[in-house]
Amino acid sequence: MKENHFIHKYSKDLIQWLPIARFEGEVIIVDEMSKIPDSIGYLNEQKVVGVDTESRPSFTRGVHYPTALVQIATEERCYLFRLSKIGMPQELAELFANPNICKVGLAFKEDLNGLRRLRNFKAANCVDLQSIAGKYGILDLGLQKMFAICFGKKISKTQQLTNWENAILTPEQARYASTDAWATLLIYKELMNTEPLPPDEAAALKREELERQYLHQQEVIAARLQEGEKEKQP
Repeated sequence: MKENHFIHKYSKDLIQWLPIARFEGEVIIVDEMSKIPDSIGYLNEQKVVGVDTESRPSFTRGVHYPTALVQIATEERCYLFRLSKIGMPQELAELFANPNICKVGLAFKEDLNGLRRLRNFKAANCVDLQSIAGKYGILDLGLQKMFAICFGKKISKTQQLTNWENAILTPEQARYASTDAWATLLIYKELMNTEPLPPDEAAALKREELERQYLHQQEVIAARLQEGEKEKQP
């Protein structure tokens, strides 16, 4: 178990200067039901996997699209299940309900809700990184910043708003999607190998962060009110 040396927050301005990390393992696209047995068979042998999902981006308020892709990664291999083509297979739903396999994600509740809209299942042994990061003094809860805090590298987000329902995924989309799922797995393993902060210290950090956010919100509100008063003046 390693001593905890994590910084609490990471500046967005600094991240741009970090070296890029990306998944370099095997990427397998599952776009036919005939590919399900081999992919699920492999994943059922794992103890822990990283998970992420993608949906077609919406640029209209109130318009949302169903989950188009779910990525499930080990350190060596990532499966990209194209739900926009094959739907949500029962075997995949059973994987998320399997208590013997730890599934790790980020903002995982939203991902799971999207998958359950396609086929209902009762999730088991699903860990959200955002729910445990605070125990280690990590206050930045986005994937890119958490990865920077843990490893001093950045993961690219350039493909995030591309169309995940395209007939064929581009190599750039496939690598991006795999990297996000792989990154959640690596962060989880790094946390599990690191001593958490004493509970009192972790709680104090959280309180300080909430106070900082509150003061910032008050400053923003005061500035907007001041601007409004200036606009009223003749």
